[in-house]
Formats: sequence, structure tokens, C-alpha cells
Amino acid sequence: MQKLSLKELQIIAFTHKLIPLELIGKFYVEEELKQQRFEILKDTLGLAEFMCISTCNRVEFIFVGPTVSVAELVAATGAIFSDDEQNFVVNNAETFRAEEAVKHLFKVSSSLDSMVIGEREIITQVRNAYERSVQMKLSGELLRLMVRKTIETAKEVFTETSIFKKPVSVVSLAFHRLRELDAQGDSRILMIGAGKTNKAMARFLVKHGFRNIKIYNRTPAKAAALAAEVGARWDALSNLPQHSEGFDILISCTGSGQVVIDKQLFSKLLNGETGRKIVIDLAIPGDLDKAAIAEAKCPVKYVDIDELKATAEKNLVDRSRDISRCEEIIDKHLLAFHDIFKARQVELAMRTIPEKVKEIRENAINTIYAREIEALSPESREVLDKVVAYLEKKYISVPMKMAREVMLNDSK
Repeated sequence: MQKLSLKELQIIAFTHKLIPLELIGKFYVEEELKQQRFEILKDTLGLAEFMCISTCNRVEFIFVGPTVSVAELVAATGAIFSDDEQNFVVNNAETFRAEEAVKHLFKVSSSLDSMVIGEREIITQVRNAYERSVQMKLSGELLRLMVRKTIETAKEVFTETSIFKKPVSVVSLAFHRLRELDAQGDSRILMIGAGKTNKAMARFLVKHGFRNIKIYNRTPAKAAALAAEVGARWDALSNLPQHSEGFDILISCTGSGQVVIDKQLFSKLLNGETGRKIVIDLAIPGDLDKAAIAEAKCPVKYVDIDELKATAEKNLVDRSRDISRCEEIIDKHLLAFHDIFKARQVELAMRTIPEKVKEIRENAINTIYAREIEALSPESREVLDKVVAYLEKKYISVPMKMAREVMLNDSK
């Protein structure tokens, strides 16, 4: 008989919030190797249940069993890190246990913990991760109950709130503007600057399938580091005037404090092309001389920081209400999960009752009262069998119902 214990539930998460994407990527396991690798991990750590959520900006190991340290888990994954990388990953992982773990998964699936708050695909990613765990025979009853309630929670968040419609960060708004302008995944993207803002922007782009990115930065080492993280090309900013590949999207955010792209340089970057261009200038003050747009011989959609901030301020008011509503929904479902979990505990604990009752019945009929029963007429024996069957059924169902009611009353 499986015993459910919420205290044995643990989540160890490696996410974009604290860990560079190139290090998170080292946890990636090819599909054909997952069965073998995950079985070894589960056996090595002595786990009862296991599943793994792996996206481009997070890897989360969800399991039931003895307490596992982050260092033990990292070693069991088989991921290859240098000593410094391993220390960094171990020290920057997030660990959640018991009820805290359930709430964390609710928030992740509701996109409150995502790089882009409000992205819908995370629900599908969680569901697929669980279904894969089931196929590999690695999951069990606790993960089943939790994931089922997780999906219900996330669906209500997306149905009852507008969280996915109201980005508030400049970077997420910039990305949403690209989507609104129907930017294509194969667009040639020219990125000027490799600071915090453009780093986040590059991660968004790669996450959503944009691959043709070239990064220019004043400090070549920073350009090289970001390019390595997101799989882009790079060059020193001093070589920007020699860029001859053209572009479809230009994203700029430097800290120069003056114009970086003047009319002459912008014209050179266009490379004589006449198709539509998108320019997103996230610098304060702007990196692009706006006069260059007026003189361009092609249509240019220009988005600057002032436009995005105005939208952000409006969305922030709506978002605060949405976040509060999301938290209410999550807390409501967390309480409901406790009831479901306790009810299932009762059901599992009482699974042995039918067998015990059957043993008592067989002993009474075949041993204790065997002689008396043999003396009964066929009609009397038939009535006795009906009475015993009725009592047996009630003896099983009534205690379970009463136990469930007591449990629910206690939780209230």
C-alpha cells in the first residue's frame, strides 16, 4: 500500500532569475536518454516519485522521497560543470518543500514566476513533463494529485484574470510590441549593447524562436559572453560601421548618453534595402538620431522607451489587481488541494478494509458458525448471504465516509 506524505515532497529549481541560461542548459537531457538518466537519478537518490520540468529558462526537479541536498541532486543528474560552475549552480538553486512546493508549482504554472509573466505555454510544458514521467513509470499518486490541481489552478488564473495581457517591464513590453508588429522568427536582428536590458531581451527572443541575432557592444568580452549564452554572433561596437548584412529588427540599449547611430550610420546599416524595418530604442537618452528615420528610404516602425513606459504605467495599475486576484485563486486551490490530499490519504489507508472484512466473513461462515449454517434451509441460507453481503458493504463504505467527513471538518 502506497503511503502519502506531503513532507516528502520537494522541488529543486534552477531558473533564469539567479542562474545564467548557459548553465541551466547543461541540465538538458536528450529525449532518447531521459528514461535511462532519470531512472538512475531516481534510484541513486532513493526517490519514490520523480518528474522534471525543462524549458529554455528553467529546469525544475520535482520528487517525493527522502530529503535531498542540491549538491546531491546536481551530482545525480550527470550534468557536467566545472568546479566553479557547480558551486555557483548549487548556491543559486531554489528549494521548496511540502506545501511550499505545491504553491510554487501553482505559481510557476500560472506564469507568475516566468520570465514573461502571463505566458500560456508553461501550462502545456508542466502537463507534458508529468505525462512523460507517467510514461516512464517514474511518477505516483502524490504527483498525480498535485499536477491535476496545478493545471486546474493555472486554467482558472488565465480564465479569470487578464494577467497574460498586461506586461509591465520595459523588456517584456518591447517583446510584445515585436509580436504585435508581426516580427518573424527568421528576422535578422541587430542588437546594439550587451547590458542588463539587452541581455533580458536576447533571452526573450531566443526563448520564442528568434535565432538570427548579431550583437555589437563597446566591451567585446560582454558581447562574446551574451552571444555564447543565447547562441548569437557578436562583434565590437567599433566595427558596427562595417556591418553589411542589413537587418530587419534593430534593438539598441547602450549607456553612452549620446547618439550612437546617426543618420549616416543608419543609412549604411540599411544597406540599400527597402523592406519594412523595426527599430526598438531602449536607451535613455535614445541611441538613434530620430532624424535618420525621416530620411530612410524604407518604412521604419520606431518604438522608444517613452512609448513603452507610458504603456507600462497603465498596465501596472491593472497588473497589481490581477496579481492580487491570481494569489487569491492560488490560495483557494491550495486549500482545496489539502482536502483532496487528505481524502486520498484516508482512501489509501482504508484500502485493506475490504480484505479484512472478507477474512472475518469467511472465518465466521466456514469455521465459527459452520455447523449452524449447515443446518439452515436453502431459503434461510439465501437470506443470510444477503444480510452478510449488505453488512459487509456498509461496514466498508460507512467508516470511509465518516472518516472523510471528519477530515474535511477538521480542515475547515
